[in-house]
Order: sequence, then C-alpha cells, then structure tokens
Amino acid sequence: MDKTIDVIVTSPPYNIGIKYNRYKDDLPRLEYLKFLSSVGAEIKRVLSDDGSFFINIGSKPSDPWIPFDAANVFRKYFTLQNLIVWVKSIAIPKTDVGSYPSIISDIAVGHFKPIVSDRFLNDCSEFIFHFTKKGNVKLDKLAIGVPYQDKTNIGRWNRATRDLRDRGNTWFIPYETIWDKEQRPHPSTFPTKLPEMCIKLHGISKCRVVMDPFVGIGSTALASLRLGVSFIGFDIDKSYLEICKERVRGI
Repeated sequence: MDKTIDVIVTSPPYNIGIKYNRYKDDLPRLEYLKFLSSVGAEIKRVLSDDGSFFINIGSKPSDPWIPFDAANVFRKYFTLQNLIVWVKSIAIPKTDVGSYPSIISDIAVGHFKPIVSDRFLNDCSEFIFHFTKKGNVKLDKLAIGVPYQDKTNIGRWNRATRDLRDRGNTWFIPYETIWDKEQRPHPSTFPTKLPEMCIKLHGISKCRVVMDPFVGIGSTALASLRLGVSFIGFDIDKSYLEICKERVRGI
C-alpha cells in the first residue's frame, strides 16, 4: 500500500558481474540504471512521507562510477539527506593519532578482498546513500552515538548532557571472518549491523515497518526483528528466501 513503509534498507546488485543464481549482473549501464529507476519509483510510492530510504551500493576498482551513477538516478525521486561511508577495513598508524590513551600501537582491522593489481587500491569501503522525500526527516543520532574521547566535552555545550556524541557519517562495520563459502551462501551481502544502525538512526520509536526489496538471505530482516520492528522483504531467488526464512526462525 502507498506510504506504509517507514524505513527501507537495501543493497541492489551492483552490476559488476557477481555470479548470482538467477540474476544477470552485467547489464549494459543504461539498462541497469533504467532498472534502478523503476525500483526508485516504487520505493517512493510505498515510503511514508517522513520515511528513510537507505541504499548500499558498491563498485569495482575498474569502474568506481557505479554508485554515483546509481545515486543520481534516485535524485529524480528523493533528496539525498546523508551520505555515509561504510568502512570495511582500516589501517591507523599510531603516529597519526597522537596521545590517544586507548591506541597504543598501529592498528589494522577489518576484512577486504585483496586486489592483485599495480593500478588499483584494495577496496575497503562502500557508500550508503540516505534518501528521504524532502530532506527534513529528524533522526535519532545518539541511538548509534559513540562516547566522547575527551570527557571534558560533557556539559560544555547544552546538548552534551551525557557521554555520547554523534557518530558522524563514517561507519566502521567489518564482516565476520568466514572460512568457507558455506558460511556466506549469498555472494554479496552486508553485515546485519549495517541495517541495524540504519533503523536505529531513523528512530525505532517511529518505525513500524521496515522493507528490503532485495532481501537476499535476510540481513535486514534479522536486524528488524531483533529490534522488534515488523519486516517485509522480496527476492527473485527462492533459495535465498529459504535461507532467509531459516535465519529468521532462529531468532
């Protein structure tokens, strides 16, 4: 029904040649963008006027324009309220962070797929585009907040009443370590924590129904149900849906 979905968190095929069971992931660019446009039109129809639409789109090193081309398609239907960088792996030299007491040496955390190339860097991040209908949706930023490093900030400003601040638009969410393909039966899925953070950011108190039109094996479904929110999802691959249902039953 129209305007009945409060939050949409999804990740469509990136059109980079991933081997799905049924979907052909190497369409001509214009055909792919036309497909996304048709999805965007339907999402606008079902999304509530104060709803949030979070879409994760990645790329491949030889074609970094994909997420930007895709986001530009949705510009026809939505306002881009926030651009979030999903950091999957990061290296932080101790010399760059100064005297932070909790960082005592160089840090390298997270997972990435190594790229064997003398032209391209390892791909350690992706984008999450946060679209809304008018760009004025109020968010529960502290629901995914982080503690202050400098505790003297607490009480310095009227808003800083507790040890929690806005996380910002860089989210470090690593994949869980896997040892074989059976642990990840879908070739391209995001960690459950990603949709969980999106839903919390929108605000659980005003979230009745979450939807994922590319549900896959159910990361958004699991996040929604664990947060006590109703969920609707779709996929063209019945095998992925069966896995999704099994994961949901395990909650």
